[in-house]
Amino acid sequence: MTRPRVLLVDDDTSIRRFVALALEELDVELVEVPGVAAAREALRRGPFALIITDLMMPGETGLDLLQHLADHPAQRGAARIAVFSAGLTAAMQQRLNTFDVWRQLSKPISLTALEDCVRDAVGAASPAAATSAARAVAGDDSLSADEQEAIGRHFGGEQALFIAFRASCRAQFAADLRAGDAALEGSDAPALRRLAHSLKSVLSTLGHAEPSAAARALEDAAAEADWSAAKPLWQQLRAHLALER
Repeated sequence: MTRPRVLLVDDDTSIRRFVALALEELDVELVEVPGVAAAREALRRGPFALIITDLMMPGETGLDLLQHLADHPAQRGAARIAVFSAGLTAAMQQRLNTFDVWRQLSKPISLTALEDCVRDAVGAASPAAATSAARAVAGDDSLSADEQEAIGRHFGGEQALFIAFRASCRAQFAADLRAGDAALEGSDAPALRRLAHSLKSVLSTLGHAEPSAAARALEDAAAEADWSAAKPLWQQLRAHLALER
């Protein structure tokens, strides 16, 4: 029997890794793409049972993808659509209601909630308890209290998944540092805003509340092109990312 296919559209490598970890025990085929152009190509090779899309991406946005799906119902087929974003303001939620969006998921999200969403959409079986237990490992004293709390809140208590996600994030931080420096040097406010938008969710998922708050403030400053506020916020965030590498 063919496994249900799930299309994930998100430019953030760390978020794609989190979703892949969340769904690795479900009987689904996950197709990951970094943007709308690649999503359209994947849809031409469909069908999918579920489409999960971010909203804020460089170039074409998740809203552009939703409009494309509305204009090309044959490409969408019977797929359900879930929007997965850290930008689900009341105004955005109202705007999404104009599209046939099945579910709205706010970043950060728990691994269990993400699994539940996919199971509801495609009817995939739950991971076996024994398998889930095998993914957990003994307590690690090197983890901070905030990280231990994040494991319970976002990873269903599965420390091994948290550690795998943290490793993928740390690998990405080097690229994030370069991107932030380039955005500041080039006064590229949209790029800095996208980076901060991504980092606020990633850092929150890792249990890093203060750096996540700094990323949120940086996103707001970049949205206003307020460089007097953005520059010290980036330096604060930069110092944390450099330590985490």
